[in-house]
Amino acid sequence: MASEVATFAGGCFWCTEAVFADVIGVEKVESGYIGGTVANPTYKQVCGGDTGHAEAIRVTFDSDQVRYADLLDIFFATHDPTQLNRQGNDVGTQYRSALFPASPDQREEAQAAIERASADWPKPIVTTIEPASHWYPAEDYHQEYWEGEGQRNPYCLAVIPPKLAKLRKSFAKRSKTADATA
Repeated sequence: MASEVATFAGGCFWCTEAVFADVIGVEKVESGYIGGTVANPTYKQVCGGDTGHAEAIRVTFDSDQVRYADLLDIFFATHDPTQLNRQGNDVGTQYRSALFPASPDQREEAQAAIERASADWPKPIVTTIEPASHWYPAEDYHQEYWEGEGQRNPYCLAVIPPKLAKLRKSFAKRSKTADATA
């Protein structure tokens, strides 16, 4: 088993966490903050938009089961990478679409994924590739949010099921639960 880490920001971390938790080969998904200037930011500070952080997820995956390139393709298919500093009703730099490569190889793959995904979107992709700066885990109540509180949260109920449906349809061989929902 070869564990690697990928860090993605694609809007609300509850929503991206739910998608990647359902991917075969993903060992762990942690919600948190990256790319800002304030040490140990809180959710309230990040939501205020003044820290420079993005709500993001850190995905630990077994690269023998799923490649970083596959995770990137899932990332681009399950959020709108053409919206600058927003995803749906979530607006601000904290909801930007960004990749934080952990190595030069990941940086190259991220650029290639942007080029691949460009053909699928009618507008230009605005996803940034940013330095992998300090990672701050989000507060405990944000972790595995969809599995607990999220399934009672109207926002999550509106946003997450369509993302999961897209994963399970477009990447059925990569989804842990695709067969269960077919």
